[in-house]
Amino acid sequence: MALPVLDPTEQRIIGSLLEKQRTVPASYPLSLNALRLACNQTSSRDPVMDLSERDLQDAARTLKDRGLLRLVWAGAGSRVVKYHQLLDEVLEPADDERALLTVLLLRGAQSAGELKTRTERLHPFADKEAVEACLARLAAAPEPLVRETQMQHGRDARWIHLLGPVPQAEQLVAPSADLETVLADGVQARDAKVFAAYDAVAPAYAEQFGEELITKPFDVWLLEHIAELNEGPIMDLGCGPGQIAAFLADTGAEVHGLDASAGMVEQARAAYPDLDFSVGRFHQLLRPRNAAAWGTILAWYCFVHLAPSELASTLRSVSATLRPGGTLALALHTGGEVLHVDTFLGTTVDLDYVLHPRDQVLAAVADAGLEVAEWYERKPVPEEAQTVRLYVLARRPE
Repeated sequence: MALPVLDPTEQRIIGSLLEKQRTVPASYPLSLNALRLACNQTSSRDPVMDLSERDLQDAARTLKDRGLLRLVWAGAGSRVVKYHQLLDEVLEPADDERALLTVLLLRGAQSAGELKTRTERLHPFADKEAVEACLARLAAAPEPLVRETQMQHGRDARWIHLLGPVPQAEQLVAPSADLETVLADGVQARDAKVFAAYDAVAPAYAEQFGEELITKPFDVWLLEHIAELNEGPIMDLGCGPGQIAAFLADTGAEVHGLDASAGMVEQARAAYPDLDFSVGRFHQLLRPRNAAAWGTILAWYCFVHLAPSELASTLRSVSATLRPGGTLALALHTGGEVLHVDTFLGTTVDLDYVLHPRDQVLAAVADAGLEVAEWYERKPVPEEAQTVRLYVLARRPE
């Protein structure tokens, strides 16, 4: 029997149905709304997704045609359609195998220890060795369902399912690009090019991105969430023309902006004269004048030109001005390569954008002495550069 090959949306649907069938049997099968909530959970999912009802209906139709999903009516005379997975019937896994496949479908590549912890509600493995034995059994099947892959840099081995592509797995085994090349001419030369570029494009940048949040509902939600968590003044680091600072100020927060580009700060001051914007660099960040520390530091795409070797020290320096319990909110491009740009908004520039691998960012946050509270990934919207976006909310320990 050939194994079914599932795309990422199909993996999320089947994984969510497998999970909810065990954890909330009274609510199973799932309605379309319940399925969407299960697929788009921000916990126990990697990556976090934002699937629409149309996305789910299209994928469910394909799964149904392939005999992997059944549509069930809620009851006699009911017009509510519910969704039931049939992967159990196709693969006939044992209970322990089913638990591991469920979590691998939902969270991508994981170590045996992580799988032991994350399958507690699905199957109580006695210990890590029991997990490894089950994984070995799945890997040795006539049609292997999992395989082991070695992480780079000597990290623990990870396991992935073989029911379709696992994006993280490609990052685990592929040789990484040299992201340090952005420092080939030294830090000062890199910084000079970055500052000159943003000064040159500042007016066009303000016009292009001043209303960008209109097309980014996830960013709006996350910024509102950050404002709700905040206690104290907010620093918008790398504030650009001030549109994010203005959005946060509209929530009632006290917001200040700092940017190394004088041209960007000029645009911000002109657009939002009631807010405080200053010219300065990351390492020059001081504590607020009217408080002991910042309640939140927002670093929205302001570290996209840094090499990986600079991340942890920069985060450590910046977070020194953050109150205990405060939030450092990061937005970055992710992927594992350097994108060079010669022309930006009609202006000739010499810019390198670093697409930091997610694991390196999370490791840098930890190395800076911060605790990762939440992180998200989202696909690009049509109106922006076509890179995957990574958002991290990190907390300074009390």
